[in-house]
Amino acid sequence: MNKTGKYIAERQNLLSIYFTADYPYKGSTKDIIIALQNAGADLLEVGIPFSDPLADGIVIQKSSYKALENGFLLDKLFDDLAAIKPQITIPLVLMGYFNTVLAYDVEKFLKKCHSLGIDAIIFPDLPPAIYASTYVDLFEKYDVCPVFLITPQTADDRIGYINSLSKAFVYAVADNSITGASADLSDKQLTYFNKIRAITLFDVPVMIGFGISDKKAYEKACNYANGVIIGSAFIKSIENITQDNPQETSKIIQDFIDSIKG
Repeated sequence: MNKTGKYIAERQNLLSIYFTADYPYKGSTKDIIIALQNAGADLLEVGIPFSDPLADGIVIQKSSYKALENGFLLDKLFDDLAAIKPQITIPLVLMGYFNTVLAYDVEKFLKKCHSLGIDAIIFPDLPPAIYASTYVDLFEKYDVCPVFLITPQTADDRIGYINSLSKAFVYAVADNSITGASADLSDKQLTYFNKIRAITLFDVPVMIGFGISDKKAYEKACNYANGVIIGSAFIKSIENITQDNPQETSKIIQDFIDSIKG
């Protein structure tokens, strides 16, 4: 288990927040990371904007398009993360599409992650078998591990295979659909979560995401995993913030975290 995995495994009721880099305005990444840490988020997933984010719901899609319009550059993201690294005490996870990394250069990307202490990355479009056959040595060279997703339809043998490749955490998708907020957890989802909780073969912790948007769903989902990932609801909450009022940004983010954890 890597550093991020150990951090998660030692805790319960974790709240991980996903947001898109350079959204809602260019240069917002550093401010949002610091504000989220100060507000009490336990883990952060920094989204890498992509022009065709098929696994994401409309809210995250729009944030991705806006970030690209704002002039997002991957190298600038790495510069931003390096600038605030001394201030950050909680794990940062990157989430994006592997096509972006292929265009950037896989080894260069992983080397940058290693230099920043980032050891977990979520790539929805990187199949576990391709990772195992083609990229595992390169990832291990830089102490970076991909985080793979499981769904209610994932067979037990595939869950075991994913577990064998994982060093950080397994991402349990709460819903088969694309990302987005839902009002509550369904009976079908709770049956799935009970299945996850009953699995004893996991060598790494489990985080639940997709479709969780409020305190009630967060508290319920935490009964079945180490913590919860919230994305769309948070992105909606910050869509109107501007760089002209950092106090307002901090308050909006604090209010959001308090609405989930308070």
